[in-house]
Amino acid sequence: MKAIVITKYGSPDNLQLNEVTKPTPKENEVLIKIHATAVNDYDWSMMRGEPFLYRLMFGLFKPKNQVPGMELAGVVEALGENANLFKIGDAVYGDISEHGFGSFAEYICINEKAVVKKPKKMSFEEAASIPHAAMLAWQGLHDIGKMRKGQKILINGAGGGVGTFGLQFAKLLDAEVTGVDTGDKLKMMKTLGFDHVIDYKKEEFTKNGQQYDLILDAKTTRSTFDYLRVLSPGGTYVTVGGYLTRILQTFILRPWISRFYKKNVYVLALKANKGLENVNKLFEAGKIQPVIDGPYPLIEAPGLIQYFGEGKHLGKIIIKVDHEDDTNKN
Repeated sequence: MKAIVITKYGSPDNLQLNEVTKPTPKENEVLIKIHATAVNDYDWSMMRGEPFLYRLMFGLFKPKNQVPGMELAGVVEALGENANLFKIGDAVYGDISEHGFGSFAEYICINEKAVVKKPKKMSFEEAASIPHAAMLAWQGLHDIGKMRKGQKILINGAGGGVGTFGLQFAKLLDAEVTGVDTGDKLKMMKTLGFDHVIDYKKEEFTKNGQQYDLILDAKTTRSTFDYLRVLSPGGTYVTVGGYLTRILQTFILRPWISRFYKKNVYVLALKANKGLENVNKLFEAGKIQPVIDGPYPLIEAPGLIQYFGEGKHLGKIIIKVDHEDDTNKN
């Protein structure tokens, strides 16, 4: 089978589309024929080996798992001896990061608990765009942020997957939503329905006098105290990703901020696929729609990771995995 393989940290030049051995499922695993996957921050970090702390997970000197990728949509092709959640032919999707990586490939063997059944109305490309970004937005806004009807909400890093899903979730509760990003994303954000759009290269949103009930931060580029300035009394700030040092600052200061500022700051520890059933219902009801950049062929994955890292993508970057014998289009 074909897979994108990385053997050392550095640049996209270190990733190649190679022939590798097709895996066989262990007792609790399923073999999935992958039809679509997506680019995420983990892939950007794995390619570079940065931040250095991530090497404790990826491998100190070189990647332990040589195939990137943590989201997939595909079809179950074989079952391990004790795998009983699915049957052969089931269309599935999910964020597999709690059980491993390796979705930039034609096939993968992964614990059966890493995926869920894909709704019939959802294409493989749409399904691959949902699990990670949508769950960051859902868990950040609903589970931690306790989003309520009519709130003023700001999303930082609004033009990517988290921001585009976050906007749609917020609008279901008639929120007034401000999005922060730059470049070509701004036009897309206006079209998608953000009430206010801020270009961070032209305006510092933490100094413009506005305040928000809830902030969802996908970039975390500023000091925790900068965000406190724009939080309404009793407001909530939730970071779901970004600069590690800033995230650690928020985590360490959280109890003191709650006590002395009467505001709430949180770092989301994502629970993979938790809440997907809610998103499935919203999708099937036509209330949300992924914003997809692509799909692109698997061979372009190295350049797409760089493209992601430069922040030029709109929504989710999706990779379509073609198979010569592919006749299943569920």
